[in-house]
Amino acid sequence: MKFISTISSVLLLNLALFGQVGNPVWEDNFNQGQLDLSKWNIETGTGVNGDWGTGQIDRARAENVTFQNGVSGADDGCLVITTKGEFHIDRNYTSGRINTAGKASWGPGHRIEAKVYPRDVKYKGQGFAFWMMPDEIPTGWSYIMWPQGGEIDIMEYVGSIPYHNLGSVHYAWYWEDNQWQSWNHGHQGAYYSYEAEEVPDPAEPGYGAYPPPANAPYAGSSGFHNYGINWYTDRIEFFVDSTTYHIHYLNDGDAFQADGQDGFAISNATGKRVATSEYSNHFEEWYPYEHKMYFILSAGVGGSQNTYGGEIVPEAEFPCSVFIDWVRVYELENIGINEIADQFQFNLYPNPSSEILNIQLQNPTDYSVKIIDLSGRTVIHTSLDQSTKIDVSGLEAGTYLVIVSKAGFTMSRKIVLQ
Repeated sequence: MKFISTISSVLLLNLALFGQVGNPVWEDNFNQGQLDLSKWNIETGTGVNGDWGTGQIDRARAENVTFQNGVSGADDGCLVITTKGEFHIDRNYTSGRINTAGKASWGPGHRIEAKVYPRDVKYKGQGFAFWMMPDEIPTGWSYIMWPQGGEIDIMEYVGSIPYHNLGSVHYAWYWEDNQWQSWNHGHQGAYYSYEAEEVPDPAEPGYGAYPPPANAPYAGSSGFHNYGINWYTDRIEFFVDSTTYHIHYLNDGDAFQADGQDGFAISNATGKRVATSEYSNHFEEWYPYEHKMYFILSAGVGGSQNTYGGEIVPEAEFPCSVFIDWVRVYELENIGINEIADQFQFNLYPNPSSEILNIQLQNPTDYSVKIIDLSGRTVIHTSLDQSTKIDVSGLEAGTYLVIVSKAGFTMSRKIVLQ
C-alpha cells in the first residue's frame, strides 16, 4: 500500500472522457467449478524474496483456490480465493493467487473489469488485489525489472481501510540499465470512497474503523462491486462500478504543464472529486503502459506497512474469503482526439486575458461553461448557445481552467488572467 501526495501548484488541463465499450474479447465467468488452466496459472510458494516482494508472511497454496455457487449478488458461480490462519511448511498463514502470464495479456485499447466481493477482508493485515504486471519485455533482454516494466493496481482493498479502494500505477523514473534501485520508484494512486462514490476528502483516508460492522453499507466488504480500467493510448482511467475516480496520463504535459515532474491534483469540476496524475513515460528504453500486461488475482497477509495495510492484528479472523464472479475484457472504441476535435472545438482569446474572455465554438448549440481555480472551486458557471464574451474582470490574477460541455462531451483549456 503506497500513499499519494498532492501537488497543488499544477493545473488539470484535460478532463475529456471519450470512448465507448466495444465487443468482448476475453472472459471467465467461473461457472465450471474448476479453474480453466488454458486461461490461468496457479501460483504457489512465497514468491520474490520469500515474501512476494511485498513483505507478506503467507504461503500460497493451490488448495486455497476454490469455487462456490449460490453466493448472494453473483450472476452465477464464483471463484473463491481464501487466506487461512494455518501452519504450512514454514508459515502460519496460507493464501491463494492465480495469474494469466503467458496465456492472456492486454494493453491499450481495452476495458478490463472484474466483479469482486471481498467479504471477509475486515482486519488490518488482510487484503486482496486485482492487478496487472508486464507480459512483454524489451528486445534484447530476457527480463524487465520492476518497476521499469510498470504495474497497474485495479483493485487494492485492505481491511485496515475498509471504506475505500485504491487504484494506482507503479513505474520507474530512470532506466538504470534495467536494474533494481530502491529509490527508483514512482507511484500515482487515488482512493475511491464507496459512500461518496468519488475520491474522499481527505484524499488519504488513513488506517482505522476496522472491522466494519456486519453489513456496513459503505464498506467494500459489504457486497460485490465492479472494479476496472479503461486503458487508452494516452491514459488509464480507473473506475468502480460506473464512476471514474482516477485518471493517469502517460506523458509529461498531457494533464499539467510540461515541467519534467510527476503531477497529481484533485478536481471537482464534473461534480465529483476526480484525481488526475501524470507521468510514467520517463525514459525512452521502455514505456510501460504501451505494452501488454497479464492479470493477477491474489489474497495475502501483510507483513509491512506497504502491504495489505500493515502487520496482521491478533484479532483478525480466518478463514478470509474473497469471491470473484467474473473477469472480462472488452475492446475500447476510442473516438480519438482528432475526430472529437472535428466535432467539438472551442477557442479562447485573448490568453492571457484581463477583463473580457472570448469563447468561440464551432457549430455552437446549447452548452455549459465552467471556470475553476487551482483549488477546484467553480468561480463562473453559465449556460450558453452561441459564441460569446465572458466578463472575467472580477477574478483574481492567476491560472484557471475553462471547461466547456456539450452533448455529453467535456473539453478544457487553461487560461491565465492578469
